[in-house]
Amino acid sequence: MPWRWIGAAISVAIVTYAFATLFKLLQDIDPAEVLDALHAKPASAIALAALCIAASYVTLTFYDFFALRTIGRRDVPYRIAALAGFTSYVIGHNLGATVLTGGVVRYRIYSARGVSLIEVAKVAFVTGLTFWLGNAFLLGIGIAYAPEAASAINQLPAWINRWIALAGLTAIAAYLLWLIPQQRAVGRGEWQIALPGARLTLLQIAIGVLDLLFAALAMYALLPAAPQVDFIPLMVTFVAATLLGFLSHAPGSIGVLEAAMLVSLPEFDKEELLAALLIFRALYFLLPLVVAILILGIRELCLAAMPKDNAP
Repeated sequence: MPWRWIGAAISVAIVTYAFATLFKLLQDIDPAEVLDALHAKPASAIALAALCIAASYVTLTFYDFFALRTIGRRDVPYRIAALAGFTSYVIGHNLGATVLTGGVVRYRIYSARGVSLIEVAKVAFVTGLTFWLGNAFLLGIGIAYAPEAASAINQLPAWINRWIALAGLTAIAAYLLWLIPQQRAVGRGEWQIALPGARLTLLQIAIGVLDLLFAALAMYALLPAAPQVDFIPLMVTFVAATLLGFLSHAPGSIGVLEAAMLVSLPEFDKEELLAALLIFRALYFLLPLVVAILILGIRELCLAAMPKDNAP
């Protein structure tokens, strides 16, 4: 069976299970209590979450900047990398089918700077590698420390989750050791990409980790005041829920993120937790989407009004 069909089947399975779970969990929800919880959320908590999300998106811009340097396009400035990274991620993740929708946005911006379609594909590969390395490292550390947090999602025994985490960390260590002796590359011909060395890969991992940590801190800031929970188990839950949403290809991870968080954090009042998730969705998904659309719209208007000889 072709890999694309396997991936599609996994996506459908995740979305179906998540929505069935969410429907079951929300049956006894009181909308009035959710509204009360929204109104009662301290402005300071919302402001702190917004600050953490802004930091997450700033970190996210370095995905593309790092990728461009990796493929040798040092002539593309940070401001262009930041524009492409931010808008392609936000629009791709909110609309779903990230590879296609985000790729179109990224190519539209980079092509104006003479970046070819193959180079854009290479950028997408390196940014994807940054994302997965960051996820694997952060989840590996977190699950090794608090395996029961992952058990709440995948229903596996804590000891199995800890061994999975240690195996993931071992794989990352082996990858770094593989990079040390010489320059490594993947692909063939014009599609070949020279991989970053071990030191730069540590930087690559740090970029992915910081992005996820800031987003997790935003979610932590929005949680109900009681009961108190440690940050690391919450981080494991959040990153795992985010990863499931990414794998589902659901627009904005809608339903998947909420279902995973509600299942994994039963100690919280459901109405209060749902209110926190709604605020997070507004800050992390909806507001950046509006900003990205406005930025792209203004850019296109400026390009249309600019003489062709002066176009970037």
